[in-house]
Amino acid sequence: MPVTLPDTAPVFVELAHRIVWASAATVDAQGRPWTRVLHPVWEWDGERLTGWVATSPTTTKRAHLAAHPYVSVTYWHPSQDTASAHCRASLHTDDATRTWLWERFATTPEPLGYDPSIIGWEGPTSPAFAALRLEPRRLRVQPAAVLLEGKGELVREWRETP
Repeated sequence: MPVTLPDTAPVFVELAHRIVWASAATVDAQGRPWTRVLHPVWEWDGERLTGWVATSPTTTKRAHLAAHPYVSVTYWHPSQDTASAHCRASLHTDDATRTWLWERFATTPEPLGYDPSIIGWEGPTSPAFAALRLEPRRLRVQPAAVLLEGKGELVREWRETP
């Protein structure tokens, strides 16, 4: 039986929000990968999973997303729990989205939430602040027990239907 998004998304969100920091990769116009560490917050409404990252709309980031509008995000915990999301990505600079995301991070308890002004952004409508939206096409969650105890049935992997 295929694994569904409702089977996978809640497990992914629990692990991602427990780990907090993720390695993320984009690809430049020449096909070269670039990695960075991001701090996404994920929203699961029972049907759709969306990730949000408070970020700066740098020239590099804009160029990568213009050439290849995708981001791969991977979480790793020292216990060997891992989770990955391969996502369509879009950068949002409208005031409503940026204000919503600023408040989302500011009102979420630590360690997932934080005051975005600590990054140096003056506020949600600062030109240096943007919202990166992540829409997963594929999710994989692999608890440590899969590696340490050989319990492969614990792996959750979902792929968007083409």
